[in-house]
Amino acid sequence: FGELFDFTDSFCEKAAECGHRSFTIMAGALDGLAVKTERLSYEGIFGVGYGICTYEVTGRDPDRFFLEAYRKREEEKAVKRKEAEDVYVRLARETIETYVRTGRKIRVPEGLPQEMYDRRAGVFVSLKKDGRLRGCIGTISAVQGSVAEEIIENAVSAATRDPRFHAVEREELDSLVYSVDVLGDTEKISSPDELDVKRYGVVVSRGYRRGLLLPNLEGVDTVEEQITIARQKAGIPEDADDIVLERFEVVRHQ
Repeated sequence: FGELFDFTDSFCEKAAECGHRSFTIMAGALDGLAVKTERLSYEGIFGVGYGICTYEVTGRDPDRFFLEAYRKREEEKAVKRKEAEDVYVRLARETIETYVRTGRKIRVPEGLPQEMYDRRAGVFVSLKKDGRLRGCIGTISAVQGSVAEEIIENAVSAATRDPRFHAVEREELDSLVYSVDVLGDTEKISSPDELDVKRYGVVVSRGYRRGLLLPNLEGVDTVEEQITIARQKAGIPEDADDIVLERFEVVRHQ
């Protein structure tokens, strides 16, 4: 039962599973208990099989506290993530953790690579939880005085101002996975043929409306999908053909 807690929503969705939540509830009902199981039947002659099993509680078992074990694994994963993160991701994480816990925005710390103080660029900060997007806010071009300042501002916005989600809460902090995209310069292109969904992000513009989509995103497999999503973000009608396309590359830190 313990491994059921490790199945992310995105994993279950891709597998088109049916029944995962029911088994997770059963794991909670049997938490800390010794169980005798018996499989009575499992038939799938014509495609879909249905299992019939019995579960008999026989006593207590201190080795079967599934929720406690899951929380311990999650804590260990969080420690490993922190040990593996680079300075860009660390700055985003520390910014969000400090802001969520204290309401205070951190200052640009000392000891960062010089390029983070000297360079100006657009930056996107993305948060995921259980494999699903939890927040993403960024700037197409530089707004702040340095990449470090850009990360700090957009990290706070991704955690607290993304209109698609409620603000991140303290209890979620150890479950968040961060990525930071530093954008290169945009260049106008004349055709979607000049795009590559893995390599290039896209900006779609029409008048004052402008929508952006980062490259190499899970679930976005074609240039057509990429452009459609960017259009939707900008509120540009699907049948509008007077659009301007731009592409850009990113350096992704995760």
